[in-house]
Amino acid sequence: MKPTGHPYYDIGIETITAFVGKKHPEELDESDLEKVANYVAREYVRQPLRSFLTVVFPNSGFTQPAYFKQPEKQAEYANRILRSYSEQTPILERQCSITGQPIPNVSFDLKDALEPGVVYRQHFPLLTGEGSINFFPSGQTGLPISGEALLAIQAFPLGCAKSAGRLLAVHSDNRELTFHFAKDFVEKNRNLVQLAQQSNSTKMIESTLKHRTLLIETLLSSATMQRDALQDENPFSITAYHLSNSGQGPGLDIYHLPMQIIGYLREMETAAYQSEWHAIVNHAWERAPKPKKQSKKPAESFKPSRNWLYEDLFRLPENAKQFIRTYFLRQALKFVRGDQDPRTDYSLNRDVNLVSWKITERFLLRILHMEQERIDAIRKMGDRFAEYINGQNDRRLFRAIYMEKEYWKFRNALIKANTAHVKKGNEPLLKLDSFIQVFEEGDELARKDWYLSRDLVLIRMVEHLHKLEWFKANSDVIEDDVETTEELA
Repeated sequence: MKPTGHPYYDIGIETITAFVGKKHPEELDESDLEKVANYVAREYVRQPLRSFLTVVFPNSGFTQPAYFKQPEKQAEYANRILRSYSEQTPILERQCSITGQPIPNVSFDLKDALEPGVVYRQHFPLLTGEGSINFFPSGQTGLPISGEALLAIQAFPLGCAKSAGRLLAVHSDNRELTFHFAKDFVEKNRNLVQLAQQSNSTKMIESTLKHRTLLIETLLSSATMQRDALQDENPFSITAYHLSNSGQGPGLDIYHLPMQIIGYLREMETAAYQSEWHAIVNHAWERAPKPKKQSKKPAESFKPSRNWLYEDLFRLPENAKQFIRTYFLRQALKFVRGDQDPRTDYSLNRDVNLVSWKITERFLLRILHMEQERIDAIRKMGDRFAEYINGQNDRRLFRAIYMEKEYWKFRNALIKANTAHVKKGNEPLLKLDSFIQVFEEGDELARKDWYLSRDLVLIRMVEHLHKLEWFKANSDVIEDDVETTEELA
């Protein structure tokens, strides 16, 4: 069995591979397929997987109430669905839509009412139902599928996590990463099945993490992500499918992490950045709700369900400016709902130790693809301002850079400070070329992203002043309520 690029199939074969303890689907043989078929045939018809499967295979022979009291029919259904890959199964000339292999001459309906070798919504998530020709070629109904591919699709849910009533399936153009997610989820699911059966529960425990946070947490635990990014620079991306095939509420949300974000996360997990990055991440976890007044119930132990930085990664690069301002410049969000979002209390004054230029610089290179020459100009400008403000204790200039929202006022403040510095016999704080490169398109014409440039200069400047311990005597220069970012979520 080989990956084809189809997410259901690829995740399914990686699930089978992980289930039997192998590392590559090409190592699978018929005995491995039989092990998985036996497990599915035994466990899918009883709790808790019978309930678990209603989100992905409603109206299948595994979940239909009409079959519950007819074990012989369920066994026959399972045999047709799970073992049509066998060499003894007759085949048709028609090819599988996923693998190109011949399809079995077997109807996947016990009444033999369906066309042989063709699947519908009850066998394959989010297909159309029987009789519909929408989205199928040549006016045919259903999807032709090989026996191996059908077994992989049936195994597919075991390699997914259940979150918010849906399945979370993760696929990557890096096969090793698809295997990592399938292996992690199938191991957890098998343990949860065992726990539910021991307690006579009809339901498996869902992950307490929100699906996007769960995705990032699982991603970061993979060996691929933990390898030195410099040693393995093959770029890759991941796509997550949060889906429900339920008749009462079918749906599909797709989340994509492109290669530049993956590359950035990988770099942040290396020794050079990990400590500072984790400090920023740790301050983005959901907080416990405030206790209700006059509540007599004992406080329950709280486990955060989401990390807001992880959640906001999925809005990059479109939301990069607000991401930088919130997480790297520590500007509070004042328009989010509830008291559990830590971003409402972000404070540059309090969190000045979290401001990191090297973290920001890598973000600019990886995510925004900013030219290194412009980044260097921003860094040098921030250093010059920090040295000047520290040496002259120029609180007015700091506040102008930090507070001004109108470009002409911001520009005038820099020019005044520059002029005053030169009159004292010093070299200019600003040079025309670097100023235009950072802030302007041309003569007195501000860049569309001048405010981002201001934030970046401020990040470098604040970090430098913190190292110079200037804020110890000037902590009141930062007013946390002066500037807030808009809502990210």
